[in-house]
Amino acid sequence: MLKEPFLFKDKNILLTGGTGSFGHAFVRMTLERYQPSKIIILSRDEMKQWEMAKLFQTDERVRFFIGDVRDRERLYRAMNDVHYVVHAAASKIVPTAEYNPFECVKTNINGAMNVIDAAIDNGVERVVALSTDKASSPVNLYGATKLASDKLFVAGNSYAGGDGTRLSVVRYGNVMGSRGSVIPFFMSIKNEGVLPITDPRMTRFMITLDQGVELVWHAFEDMVGGEIYVKKIPSMKVTDIARVIAPDAKTKIVGIRPGEKLNEQMVGVEDALHTYEYDYHYKILPSIHNWDTTTERIKDGRKVADNFVYSSDNNPDWMSIHELADWIEKNQKKIGLI
Repeated sequence: MLKEPFLFKDKNILLTGGTGSFGHAFVRMTLERYQPSKIIILSRDEMKQWEMAKLFQTDERVRFFIGDVRDRERLYRAMNDVHYVVHAAASKIVPTAEYNPFECVKTNINGAMNVIDAAIDNGVERVVALSTDKASSPVNLYGATKLASDKLFVAGNSYAGGDGTRLSVVRYGNVMGSRGSVIPFFMSIKNEGVLPITDPRMTRFMITLDQGVELVWHAFEDMVGGEIYVKKIPSMKVTDIARVIAPDAKTKIVGIRPGEKLNEQMVGVEDALHTYEYDYHYKILPSIHNWDTTTERIKDGRKVADNFVYSSDNNPDWMSIHELADWIEKNQKKIGLI
């Protein structure tokens, strides 16, 4: 999937919201595979930066910058002499967004506009923004703000002009084992004998942190501007996840939370008209300016059917109970830590 061994060689990379699960994996993997000049972590939590700095204290290429994507002036300062930006900062907890909508909008929409303006005005070469399955046919505020953010990054290519900053998006679901996800939650209460299940029909996409990082790398390598990249990943029923983690525990149906979906969706039928399939991913092309017809964006893609939907319940690829059990055994010490 990845062809360019010198993608980040001697480049400065800024990572917003970089102290989370994705940021830890991105920094570690990028330093191991490529030779960036600097990776700058911008976030507003000084304690998380302090803890992360201890993990990379022997590598002078990792720098830390206190700031918030809501602060336009701070972003302009942070992007000085930066070549690539990964925008991972977001307000992403669904119930929190439902009860604090103004704050979610300020971070996810206003913050996106600030990142775009700062990147274009500072001459950043490429920007990849992290999105979510919840931005596809959104039913909650978090998803709605991320859909708006996706649209902003796609349209930002018009602002930048043909030879300016290129901006694209990657979209995937909950990361396996990340803090706040279902696997560490079930593991934390497995000895209580009862696991809460929102709905026995519920399904989820399963992606690892490493796969998420590799998709961002691929986007940087492949992008022309305005594409939304969707990784092909397996699905699993939440009841099967519970069976793997606590096979002897009982389950209790507690109902779907406010704003929660029964199944995750990453490509909706409305996007199918502009979506192409590749060996390891899908690519939603921009519908504006006829960008979905350009051969430089389509490359060797195969057009999906007009009624195509990529959701966790109609996915042809499913993770088995044994595969999940093997993954948990190999990653036991890292689950839920970041």
